[in-house]
Amino acid sequence: MFWTATLIFVISYAVIVSEKIHKTKVALFGAALVLITKILLQHEALHDIELGVDWNVIFLLISMMIIINVMTKTGVFQYVAIKSAKVAKGEPYTIMAIFAVITAIGSAFLDNVTTVLLLAPVTLLIAEQLEVDPVPYLITEALASNIGGTATLIGDPPNIMIASKAGLNFMDFIVHLTPAIIIIFVIWMLCWKIIFGKRLHVKQENRERVMAMNENELIKNPVLLKKSLFVLALTITGFILHGVFHYEPATVALMGAATLLLISGEEPHEILAEVEWPTIFFFIGLFIIIGGTVKVGLIELMSQKMIQITNPQPDNMFTLSMVMVWFSAIASAIVDNIPFVATMNPLLIDMVHKVYGLTDAATMEHIQHAAMMPVWWALALGACLGGNGSPIGASANVIVVGMSEKAGHKITFVRFLKYGVPVTVLTIVISMLYIYVRYYVLGWV
Repeated sequence: MFWTATLIFVISYAVIVSEKIHKTKVALFGAALVLITKILLQHEALHDIELGVDWNVIFLLISMMIIINVMTKTGVFQYVAIKSAKVAKGEPYTIMAIFAVITAIGSAFLDNVTTVLLLAPVTLLIAEQLEVDPVPYLITEALASNIGGTATLIGDPPNIMIASKAGLNFMDFIVHLTPAIIIIFVIWMLCWKIIFGKRLHVKQENRERVMAMNENELIKNPVLLKKSLFVLALTITGFILHGVFHYEPATVALMGAATLLLISGEEPHEILAEVEWPTIFFFIGLFIIIGGTVKVGLIELMSQKMIQITNPQPDNMFTLSMVMVWFSAIASAIVDNIPFVATMNPLLIDMVHKVYGLTDAATMEHIQHAAMMPVWWALALGACLGGNGSPIGASANVIVVGMSEKAGHKITFVRFLKYGVPVTVLTIVISMLYIYVRYYVLGWV
């Protein structure tokens, strides 16, 4: 079973990278092989929380796509597009920077998938008006969403999972991760300015055409817009407060989507037809393939070897922290960071049990030991930022690639890597230095 699951995973990933066959076909066929060989049983693939499809992610995606599809009919995205282009005075890099900032901030307080779903249509419209390639803008937004989502507990699913296992709260993430993300984002934007500042050019007449447009005329249905904004505001509030009321984000999103469908007066067949179904089924297939590798112990074996190599001590886990941030980043670029973190959490807790010689289950006192805290933050930084390393490393990446392809601008696997890998290396190097200076030089635990 171990080698079968590993072979299915490796071959599926290789074919996806080659782009010879559509990634959704590959993911679904790989998932079918995992089920037919009984690596995962059907009830495990569809119902097991640790091994199966993450339906919270799936229904969150579907629900937000429904909300966005209804809002698209109001013209609000075109309004935002022209307004943003005017603020930037049509300057292409300024537009890129503005959208990167909006994406990062939005992803810190919403989920990053929602943020890119909102901004991708706007980006495509601006690119069309200015007659520029939208791909650099779309990839920049995907990268910004993963960077911004790292800053808070609710910004990225791995952070929610880590917070649950390690007993961390919202302010813990603000205090420990937000400063790192601010530093990372500023340095990244400076690098992006050097790379793109002189490469992006538009004709003066294109700028003038955009500046001359009246964005207010683009609002096609003011009544539907008011309904949509009301439902979106309630949904966003629900995302922020979902932990207080003990609702999953997907429940909040589904309620928002259902409410908007009910009050909008739009035909459901038309709205549902515009959902990115190939992307949805790609996620489903990928979850099942990765679930198979988790069940047979492939990821666990890699993690255990890492722990053996780093040899963590009760009062000093410096080596483990440094290795963790890189290992998490590399692993999260290859597989989705959600199942990876789901595997690492119990392994780290088991490591706490062994390192501190506990006879009973590891207590929160030891899980939050001063020596252990940098390891948790290294896991969060590595897993979230590592998602930028490939087009399937994070949910936002998959969404952006899918929406770009639907709009006629195919983002190849290799092209995404040209953007994602350097940014991942840069952000992980800064994260490593941040962990080293803050926790091991200054001792600010």
